Amino acid sequence: MAEFNNGRSVTEMPEGDDAKHSFHHRMFLEPQEKKRSMKALVVKQAKKTCSCTPAKVKDYVFSFFPVLQWLPKYKLRQYLLGDLMSGVIVGVLLVPQSIAYSLLAGQEPIYGLYTSFFASIIYFIFGTSRHISVGIFGVICLMVGQVVDRELQRAGYDLEPAALTVLTDTAAYVNATLSPVNQTSQELLCDKSCYAITVGATMTFIAGVYQVAMGFFQVGFVSVYLSDSLLSGFVTGASFTILTSQAKYLLGLDIPRSSGIGSLITTWINIFRNIHKTNICDLITSFLCFLVLIPTKELNEHFKSRLKAPIPVELVVIVAATLASHFGKLRETYGSSIAGHIPTGFLPPRPPDWNLIPNVALDAIPIAIIGFAITVSLSEMFAKKHGYSVKANQEMYAIGFCNIIPSFFHCFTTSAALAKTLVKESTGCRTQMSGMVTSLLILLVLLVIAPLFYSLQKCVLAVITIVNLRGALRKFKDLPKMWHLSRVDTVIWLVTMAASALISTEIGLLVGVCFSMLCVIFRTQRPEAPLLGWVAESETYESLSAYKNLQTKPGIVVFRFEAPLYYINKECFKSTLYKQTGVNPVWVKAAKKKAAKKMLREKEVDSGGNQTSISMDCVSEPLGFHTIVIDCCAVQFLDTAGIRTLKEVCKDYREIDVQVLLAQCNPSVRSSLVRGEFFKEGEDHLLFHSVHQAVDFALGAQGHSGTSASK
Repeated sequence: MAEFNNGRSVTEMPEGDDAKHSFHHRMFLEPQEKKRSMKALVVKQAKKTCSCTPAKVKDYVFSFFPVLQWLPKYKLRQYLLGDLMSGVIVGVLLVPQSIAYSLLAGQEPIYGLYTSFFASIIYFIFGTSRHISVGIFGVICLMVGQVVDRELQRAGYDLEPAALTVLTDTAAYVNATLSPVNQTSQELLCDKSCYAITVGATMTFIAGVYQVAMGFFQVGFVSVYLSDSLLSGFVTGASFTILTSQAKYLLGLDIPRSSGIGSLITTWINIFRNIHKTNICDLITSFLCFLVLIPTKELNEHFKSRLKAPIPVELVVIVAATLASHFGKLRETYGSSIAGHIPTGFLPPRPPDWNLIPNVALDAIPIAIIGFAITVSLSEMFAKKHGYSVKANQEMYAIGFCNIIPSFFHCFTTSAALAKTLVKESTGCRTQMSGMVTSLLILLVLLVIAPLFYSLQKCVLAVITIVNLRGALRKFKDLPKMWHLSRVDTVIWLVTMAASALISTEIGLLVGVCFSMLCVIFRTQRPEAPLLGWVAESETYESLSAYKNLQTKPGIVVFRFEAPLYYINKECFKSTLYKQTGVNPVWVKAAKKKAAKKMLREKEVDSGGNQTSISMDCVSEPLGFHTIVIDCCAVQFLDTAGIRTLKEVCKDYREIDVQVLLAQCNPSVRSSLVRGEFFKEGEDHLLFHSVHQAVDFALGAQGHSGTSASK
């Protein structure tokens, strides 16, 4: 049973008027009984998990396939028009972006269309968010492309860019149908583009397995280490890398794609070394596309409240550029790099290359974490906005299956994308039926329209990719506001952004996570620790450094430590307490011992009484206070080092006749103090529910001791 003092012990009963103010009673709190039997918990969980009833099976199936819950309740008249409109508009935007982002992932355009098609269908089945758009995301494509380039180099493929040939889809078809015996022929027929999608699909499969495993083991807590400022800085830093990787297409340069640490700097060095080889036709085309895309995109954002649907300027630019390239014969005349043949239909499914898994398993971890973190955060954000709930673990299953299943159909990694989700929401989306409409539109392109993009210049696709980075790059405008709100978050943003851009995306993410965790540690290592004063006519105590006109009680110092007390900040706690009170008990004890030794030597040499009395005066010099009240309201927990530190502080101050009282300890701290044998027998009443009670107790105890002394 826990015993706390509301003030003074009931055994101390002053007489007269003092009794009216000094009499207090003890408070007894009986703790709840905690059943800590691990065996009972395991048995209970096992019974719950292993029991199988028809109702439980039905609930499991319906929760695992959310489409079975909402599709039968679909309100055709209310939802269909909005879903159709948003699905068509997102599809129109997604087609050119799928083709453009394929270059970023080191893949052929057809594989970007496959990825967008399958991702929308699978999320329709497994997803719980009504609004997010799952598909190609620039940062994920960049990370995939870096691994693909590395593996191509390891496999001995030439990394120099080359025009696409009809061999790409032919080789893929043949490879899918070859017998396992004829491995040599398969390796010969699998050209650079075939091997690239093999690497991309294998890594996508592993990333999906990680995401499903995180959902199964309910380790979504990993995403809490990716704060908003960290993710924002990471995306902005990766945007610089994306822009750099696309710059060579703008200029029509034929240079290898740099990868690894410092790839951004290496790429710009290669660009400036080859700047004299710029293709003037590609440069002019890029400039014209920028002139059209940027103003139109700005108009779309400025008038989005008035426009029923955004202007599909990307599709218009792609169609116009393809026609100009085809009839102007830009490839034949000026040597412009073009998309090349894009086959129609679907390639036969093929499993990932199991031999590649050891090479890409580690690279898939940051891709999986970034993918599910962005997906879960976007789904929760839009669910909150529109008043419904999503299941975080189911979202991890959904994005995991959006990667596992398509990896057998020549696809690469996907996640939710903010820009397309905003378009989807603003154009009337009500359910994921809009995703099915988007898939049907992409299917039409895959079956009929795709070959018509043969003459499309790659520089046009690069311009589309770069223009879509505007949102991430605009974060620099928000830095002053972010700095005003939180300097720590701003520094985390800057460090993550710089590391992601200048070192590499994977290392940048790791640096950001480590730095943000260090910031949390540093903030608890040197927390605020003010002295408190009494707010007149109340029972409240607040910081003397933060507020004016606060009063202090004579002989009592109230100290608040605003952090957990553990091994990292234990020395900070002691040094700050000594500094704020102005008394280091260790030094006081040392001074007393020194004075006592001096006095003893003076006696031995019989130097006279006056000097001895002066030494005694020095020893007995008053400290200015008799009680320290430690406000523990901000101490969330104690470890063994923290308990030991509190014991040392109380012992040291007790030896110089200063008592230390603890107030406002939470149940966890109280339990730690009891287990750590902090209180001696009979001292457990020196624990108070409020600072005011502790101060009253100290005043009463001092008054009582003073009265006893006078008697």
